[in-house]
Amino acid sequence: MATPAADDPLLLHTDPGFRRPLPGPLAAGRRDVLAAIADLRAIADAGLTRPWSWIGGSEEELRYGFYRISEAFELAGIEAAAALRAAGTERGRAADRIAPATAARWGLQGLLITIPDAAWDADPGGDEWTIRQAVGHVIESQRYYGAATAWWSSQGYRPEDPELPATTPEEVYAALPSEAAETEGTPAALRDRIDEVVDRSCEALAGLPEDCLGFGTRWSGFAVDIGFRIGRWSSHLREHTIQVEKTLVMLGHQPGEVDRLVRLLLASWGQAEAAIYGAASAEGAAGRLATAAAEARITATELSRLTRG
Repeated sequence: MATPAADDPLLLHTDPGFRRPLPGPLAAGRRDVLAAIADLRAIADAGLTRPWSWIGGSEEELRYGFYRISEAFELAGIEAAAALRAAGTERGRAADRIAPATAARWGLQGLLITIPDAAWDADPGGDEWTIRQAVGHVIESQRYYGAATAWWSSQGYRPEDPELPATTPEEVYAALPSEAAETEGTPAALRDRIDEVVDRSCEALAGLPEDCLGFGTRWSGFAVDIGFRIGRWSSHLREHTIQVEKTLVMLGHQPGEVDRLVRLLLASWGQAEAAIYGAASAEGAAGRLATAAAEARITATELSRLTRG
């Protein structure tokens, strides 16, 4: 659910020269990762002990295939970061502060993708949010974080400035979807919406000059700087990942081993993305991630076929 460009505070309050579109190979890599996850989720826990003939004719349990993909993602992140250094690319402080948010996003996605659709609207009791409500809050909050950060970055106050406004003006949020609107759709649509809002925030703000990070803003009434506000993105995502985990316990949901392994894989992918997230001119580095993702898709297809055959 993208905000119309004419009303988008991310565009209204940021310099177009600072924007950093995500590299195309990263999008391609994500598609392969999610295709691999779809194949792997089709494997039953009982199939994890089947033999997997790996390199050199060796045999390992099929379970190791998951860990092998995770190792490949970790290596790809190392190599992608090295490619940035070799190209002389400095992300800058703003992008460095934003990068952990993509690791946190994939940590949340790894949990959400394993949850049955019916559980998203199940009432855990005790006036606690449903999973759908928690995810809607995450989406709305991240959209608000981006909008507010853009507005405060355009104002130039310092945290100690006595003229620092008491809050972000409501008109900054006027064009944004409501929390109710953010919760609409299938679980898959909400997961896609998480990606959309995190990525758009990054694209608009990763190129902010370092001095902007010291500009004043408000958070929960406190005077803080923009660097603090950006640093909240990742911790807020993790905060509600834990909330969803607690909700699942209240619902009596027990994850299987494949579910846990899927979470491991997406966490590893998130760490790899974080190595280059927000960098300018990162096509080459992102290509290393895309290669690892394509190889993971091939491995996942092989593992899935073994359990069916």
